[in-house]
Amino acid sequence: MKKKVFVIGGGPAGIMAAGKAAELGNDVILLEKNDRLGKKILISGKGRCNVTSNTDIEGLIKNTPGNGNFLYSSFYTFSNHDLIAMLNGLGLETKVERGERVFPVSDNSKDVVDALWKFLKLKGVSVRLNSPVDSIITKDGKVTGIITRDGKKLECDCVILATGGVSYPGTGSTGDGFKIAKELGHKIIDLKPSLVPLLAKEKWVKDLQGLSLKNVEISLKNSKGKKIYSDFGEMLFTHFGVSGPLILSASRHILEYEYKDVVLSIDLKPALNEEKLYDRLTRDFEKYSRKQFKNALDDLLPSKMIPVVIDLSLISPEKFVNQITKEEKRSLVKLLKNLEINICGARPITEAIVTAGGVSTLEINPSTMESKLINGLFFAGEIIDVDAYTGGFNLTIAFSTGYLAGANC
Repeated sequence: MKKKVFVIGGGPAGIMAAGKAAELGNDVILLEKNDRLGKKILISGKGRCNVTSNTDIEGLIKNTPGNGNFLYSSFYTFSNHDLIAMLNGLGLETKVERGERVFPVSDNSKDVVDALWKFLKLKGVSVRLNSPVDSIITKDGKVTGIITRDGKKLECDCVILATGGVSYPGTGSTGDGFKIAKELGHKIIDLKPSLVPLLAKEKWVKDLQGLSLKNVEISLKNSKGKKIYSDFGEMLFTHFGVSGPLILSASRHILEYEYKDVVLSIDLKPALNEEKLYDRLTRDFEKYSRKQFKNALDDLLPSKMIPVVIDLSLISPEKFVNQITKEEKRSLVKLLKNLEINICGARPITEAIVTAGGVSTLEINPSTMESKLINGLFFAGEIIDVDAYTGGFNLTIAFSTGYLAGANC
C-alpha cells in the first residue's frame, strides 16, 4: 500500500532513506532546513569525502565502538560494497586509498552530493529545502503527521528522523531531532564529542603549532599507566594541543575518561628501537662533534621541534656535542621514543567530527530502524546512539541505517 512518508534531514542518512522509500512506491517528501542538501558531506574528508571503507562487515563492526553490534542488520542489508556499487551506478567513480578508505576519483565531495541528487530524482523524491520541522504528531502511539517551523500541520503515515547530531552546527546539525525524539518519549543518551582534537596541559605544545608529524606512533595511557590505545600515522600540533587523523581516532578511546588524566606518548622514531636510535644519534654527533648541541639535530628532527626537544632534554643548548655524555645521549633517546603530553580535555562538541550519544538503541528495532515506542517513526544516521572511527565508517552507518529505515517505512 502506498504511504505518505516525510523524511526529516537531507544528509546522507535522509537522502538514502528517502530514495529507498520512494523506490518502493511510496509518496516521499524530503524536508531539509538548509538551502542545499548534504552540507556535511561537502566538508567531509577535507572536501574530498571519504564515503566508506573497503573492509568487510566485521571490519565495519570492529571500527564502530559506539554500539556497533546494533548495526549488523543494517550492514548486512545494505553494506559498504552495496554503497560503492550504487554510487558507481550513478556515475560516481571511486578509488581505494591507504587504510582501505574509499574516495571519489575526482577527490571532490561535491560530486558525491551531485550523485545523491541524481539518486533522489531517479526515485521520484520531492525535495523541499529551507523547510525546518518543529515536531511530529502522534495519535494512539502512531505517527499521523508533522508540524513545520511555520506552524503548518501536514498529515503522513511515516516519518524518518535523520537530522544528524550536534557536531559542525554550521552544516545544520543543531540537535533538532533530539528535541523532537525526546518530546515523543525517547531516551537521549548524553551527547559527547567523538573524533575530536585534544587539549594539552604542557605550554610547549603551543610552540609547535602548525607542525605536522608523519609516520609517528602514539599511545595513550590512563592515570594508572595502563595502555588504552596505540596507532601509527600522522598528527598535528595546534595552539591548544593536538589534532590530525591519529589523534581524532585516538580520542574515541578516551571518551569514557572524559578526555582527562590521560597521557599521550609520541614515538618520534618508531622504525628504530632504542639501541638503533642510539647508534644513529652517535653517528650524527660524530658528524657534528665540533658544533653546539642546538646545531646538531637538523638531520634528526623538524627545525620547529628542535628547541622544544633541547629544552625537555635538560642538556644545555650551548654544550658542544663532543662533551655530551653517554648518559645524556641515552636520556635523549628515551625522550625521542617517549615524548609525553598530558591530555586535559577536548575541543567542544561543535568541533567534533561526530556526535557520540543520541537516541537509545534499546528503543529502536535494529532490523527495521523503527521506534519501539511509536509506530511509523524511524531513525537513521547520527541521531542514533552509534558512532565509529574515522575512515568512512560514520558515513557508512548513515547510508546503511537510512536504507534500512526507507525499506521498512
